[in-house]
Amino acid sequence: MVLGHRKSSSVTSGREDGEAGDETVVSEEQGNVLMHIISQLRPGADLSRVTLPTFILEPKSMLERITNFMAHPETLLQIPAIEDPVERFVAVTRFYLAGWHIKPAGVKKPLNPILGEVFTGYWNYPDSTRGYYIAEQTSHHPPKSSYFFAAPEHHIRIDGTLKPRSKFLGNSVGSFMEGIAVVRFLNRNERYFVTQPNMYARGILFGKMKYELGDNAVVRCPETGLEANIEFKVKGWVSGTYNAIGGHISHRSGKHLYELSGFWHGEMFIKDLATGKKELLFNASHAKPSPVQTRPMEEQGLRESQRLWHSTVDAIKRADQKTATDEKSKIEDEQRREAAARGEGSVWDPKLFKAAPAGDEETLDWVISAHVDGSAPVERQIEQILAIADILPGQKSGKESDSPESDAQPSQQTRPIPSQPVVAPTSDSQPVATNNTPVVPSELAEGAATTTSAGSKVVTTTASSVPIDRNAAEAEAAAAAPRRPGDVVRRMDSFGDEETFIDAEG
Repeated sequence: MVLGHRKSSSVTSGREDGEAGDETVVSEEQGNVLMHIISQLRPGADLSRVTLPTFILEPKSMLERITNFMAHPETLLQIPAIEDPVERFVAVTRFYLAGWHIKPAGVKKPLNPILGEVFTGYWNYPDSTRGYYIAEQTSHHPPKSSYFFAAPEHHIRIDGTLKPRSKFLGNSVGSFMEGIAVVRFLNRNERYFVTQPNMYARGILFGKMKYELGDNAVVRCPETGLEANIEFKVKGWVSGTYNAIGGHISHRSGKHLYELSGFWHGEMFIKDLATGKKELLFNASHAKPSPVQTRPMEEQGLRESQRLWHSTVDAIKRADQKTATDEKSKIEDEQRREAAARGEGSVWDPKLFKAAPAGDEETLDWVISAHVDGSAPVERQIEQILAIADILPGQKSGKESDSPESDAQPSQQTRPIPSQPVVAPTSDSQPVATNNTPVVPSELAEGAATTTSAGSKVVTTTASSVPIDRNAAEAEAAAAAPRRPGDVVRRMDSFGDEETFIDAEG
């Protein structure tokens, strides 16, 4: 679970210690639902299999939320042109710190992307150049969101995989942001390895819910030997303040070159330790982000984030929690049907990403599968990027899998483990028929018959049902049974493990 900020009729936001919009006050009914969930958890419990009520959801997918990282292009685009390597590193640190203030009010988490979900977007820059962004959910348990960004005219490329891991900590929830991003300046042959601070929602048992960034993050360039170690400070019980940062930029020799201080939601400063001069690094108080732009909804495929979650997001924005819960459950239940059709033990192959090569970038886990030649002319690089997926309005890739009318993604298949019973390859969006039986998307033909292989036994199902087995039947029956607000609901996740959630509306 990744927590952010929220704004709704039941939220009271105010300014404390210089910050605004970091608190949430839930209604009595919402508090009862949260308490019911919390009462079943022990400190340290993994929350990745706990479905939380929709009133704490941010109306966007994690794949889209990652674009906050690139939402201040004025801090990024000029960096490759800086000649001095130390000044270049300071500029990267500024870029890294610039995006943390981007948030709605309150305490909130983005929607968890489904396996195989895709988000693409772009930025039009003032100098008539563009930035391009492609992301895919490459794993569900554990969750992994992989992304690619490029601004070819500026010699910039970013590869990253975010691997959030959430735990219940008593009166707070911690979201531990594992994974890295690698920022490349292709004209400099430099890489900057970036990690993220952890995120905390405080006061979930008593008091106001409060959002904090905490712990240490690193920006490191192996080519120059420079490293920034940044502490995102959490407020102590009796002292300290919210949203403070501190840290140093150092050389690999251990010598500190600069000191960092300030607040990630306000003014941040840098002090040259050689001269003692302190100056403003970035002022987030009045900074205006440049949000990512996307293709119109009607041009998007069924598994693209904005179209996939449109009904859920619309209900969240209207504070219609019952509809939001129902729409979100439809998507999650379809994921379970797809997982059952793929079969136990199958290995997921992402559509747009491939396994990261061995070496110091191996912890990326996944990188974009297409070759984008950073040494090629800019026009050729853009052509290669646009061939990966549809990004721009009106773009026609010619790929059937990217068609808005088709939910099929032939390249997005699972590979059965040889020692396991073989399951017919299937897209992430619908079962694939065997014996030449036609496949009809579930949202187009209710009850259309398909045939899948389950070991040596062939089971005939409908496109909107799960393969017949005891666990699936029990889950289906439980889902159909009447529920009351606060009831505990247990069902199987995509890997056959039991998952628990609380029905917020009944």
